[in-house]
Amino acid sequence: MSKEKTEETNPNLVAVHDSMLDGLGQLAEYFGFSKVMGQLYGSLLMSPRPLCLDDMMDLLDISKASVSMNMRTLEHLGMVRQAWVRGRGDRRKFYEAEADFWQIISNVLSGREMRDVDRALSIMNHDVDVLKESLPDMSDEDKERAYLYLERIQQIRALFKFAQLIISSILARAGEMDLGDISGVELRIDSEPEPGS
Repeated sequence: MSKEKTEETNPNLVAVHDSMLDGLGQLAEYFGFSKVMGQLYGSLLMSPRPLCLDDMMDLLDISKASVSMNMRTLEHLGMVRQAWVRGRGDRRKFYEAEADFWQIISNVLSGREMRDVDRALSIMNHDVDVLKESLPDMSDEDKERAYLYLERIQQIRALFKFAQLIISSILARAGEMDLGDISGVELRIDSEPEPGS
């Protein structure tokens, strides 16, 4: 929240706001994005009105270059969009967060994640071809190592194909799912079976 607003706002609102920004920053880092990107998305998500780059710069105490660069990435991912603000005659761009989380998940999975999985599979397929073509010219010792490589690549390739299947399944069903229904689901993982089962 802006420095002026924090003085007149309920301290619990300020604490939750800051906690959400920190949590979304950590979540972004976990998935390989920058922490600032998560915080920028969070600042827009938690804002009741669209924000301009200067607002976000002040809110997060970061440089305009960092805000601008990360906002371009967020826009590219479909996580934020430009918003029109009535009565603003200046040239500043205002942004708001995309709150349709299935849309965000679909954008990220179909974009970066699926591309990365496809690229990894392509590299592994190429490596398998190279090894198989080279086998006749290898010494017995090199052949033994090549077969080990082929076995390991096959295992990793199976994992990536599984990931590809999961991503494709999620993307195929994304429009049909309701996050409200899912939020009520509780997962329980038992390390030991319950008595009588």
